[in-house]
Amino acid sequence: MYFWENNFLRALHFAQELQKRPQKGKKPIREPAVLGAVIDLGFCLDLLEKEFIDAARESFATVRDSYAALEVSLPENISLGSSKDRLIRRLDCAVIEHMRFRMRRKIKRPFDSVRAAFIEGEPLYPTAGFYEKSHIQLCICNPNCVKGFFIPRIEDKNWPMP
Repeated sequence: MYFWENNFLRALHFAQELQKRPQKGKKPIREPAVLGAVIDLGFCLDLLEKEFIDAARESFATVRDSYAALEVSLPENISLGSSKDRLIRRLDCAVIEHMRFRMRRKIKRPFDSVRAAFIEGEPLYPTAGFYEKSHIQLCICNPNCVKGFFIPRIEDKNWPMP
């Protein structure tokens, strides 16, 4: 299961984009909506932390070398349609799955979740390092991490946010 971390509007925008371009084999979205979740990340592969960033780099090298030894093409992260963003992340998935496999063998416990930043969309202004669709995404591998679901409340503009 995938979630945006604390980003109601980005999640709603994503649902609206999916409504405009239905996916094969899936029911069309009639009315885009956002569902909130209470999540305990558990044993998290957090790709915003240095130790896991380094581990991902090492995992890539192992995956690359394994594919080369088997003389098989390495999976690629590819763009979808006219987008410049690499939304189909087959290589990233292979690297993360390799990390989960190694962790399961090493300490007999796989990661419960994966947390990472995704830089997507157009720059906010010329030479910007900030992009219009950037977000932190959570991948929940262990369904027991999801403690509950809720319908998010719309902010009451008459009151300050605590």
